[in-house]
Amino acid sequence: MANIKSAIKRIQISERNRLRNKSYKSAVKTLMKKYLQAVEVYATNPTPESLTTVEQSMSAAYSKIDKAVKTGVYHRNNGARKKSRLAKALQTVATADSN
Repeated sequence: MANIKSAIKRIQISERNRLRNKSYKSAVKTLMKKYLQAVEVYATNPTPESLTTVEQSMSAAYSKIDKAVKTGVYHRNNGARKKSRLAKALQTVATADSN
C-alpha cells in the first residue's frame, strides 16, 4: 500500500475510473447485443412494430456509445466503428428485404 498522499489519491482515482469504464463498456455491449437481436427479429418478420423496436434500440446504443466516447472510455474512432457496425447490420437486412 502506498504511503505518500498523492499516490493514495491516484490509487483511489484509478479505481473510480476503472469502475466507470467497466460500467460503460458493459452497458455498450449489452445494448449492442439487444440491437442485433432486434435486427434479427426484424429480418425474420419485417413489421413496422419490429422496425420501431430496432430504431429505439439503435438510438439507445448510439447514445451510450457517444457518452462513453465523451467521458474517455472509448477512443472516438472506436466509438465510430461500433456505430458503423450497428448501422451496417440494419443496412444489410434492409437491402435484403428490398431485393
